[in-house]
Amino acid sequence: MADPTPVIDDLCAESEELDLLVAELGQEQWSSPTPAPGWTVAHQIAHLAWTDHSSLLAVTDQKAFSREVEKAMAAPGDFVDEGAEEGARKPPARLLAYWRAGREDLAEALRAAPEGARFPWYGPPMSTASMATARLMETWAHGLDVADALGVTREPTDRIRHIVRLGIRTRDFAFGVHGLTPPFEPFRIELTAPSGELWTYGPEDATGRVTGPALDFCLLVTQRAHRADLALRAEGEDAGRWLDIAQAFAGPPGAGRPVRGTAG
Repeated sequence: MADPTPVIDDLCAESEELDLLVAELGQEQWSSPTPAPGWTVAHQIAHLAWTDHSSLLAVTDQKAFSREVEKAMAAPGDFVDEGAEEGARKPPARLLAYWRAGREDLAEALRAAPEGARFPWYGPPMSTASMATARLMETWAHGLDVADALGVTREPTDRIRHIVRLGIRTRDFAFGVHGLTPPFEPFRIELTAPSGELWTYGPEDATGRVTGPALDFCLLVTQRAHRADLALRAEGEDAGRWLDIAQAFAGPPGAGRPVRGTAG
């Protein structure tokens, strides 16, 4: 993506929509449990604030970010939960202000980044557009968790096109973190956007194909729903295997969500 402005704009819009959802919550609602085990609404917003802060360091102070990576390597699997736990202990007004300031600073830094810049991350280095896309993906996904906790249904928008692209680009990563060899050939992806537009990716004559609603694809690659509960169709063994393991986020394989109506 040559110009990162559209995805940065969409990131800001996604954040504002989530902000409207939590801005007037009372203390009890901030403590509401979300689908992520052990995480309340406050944990979800604290996690977003923590990751925005890490992203800002990666963009503006790479030495400081390197120190954060060292901390993460010293306690793999713990540093994300610790960041959320620390933030969730803040009074809601302070947490909200911290999240707002951090995301605004990050958006400003991304807009000011020089063309072609690449930033360090916990995984491979990221371009400006990739950094903004990753933040949008997390904001959208954790926003769904908050909405679920509050009993609110959020209407999907075509902003999820960025998540779709990220989910497709991370196909080989998903195979790799499961110890599997990625398929050599690209897949054909045909997804229906919330607006009704058809989004297509990959060669038309590919033997591996994935079709269905774009929303369902995003729910799958962010592991916010089980494949069995989604209207996605795979053609070809490799495409079917991908839908079982897909993830658009960095780190080890996630536990995913159970089939709707089951425990665990």
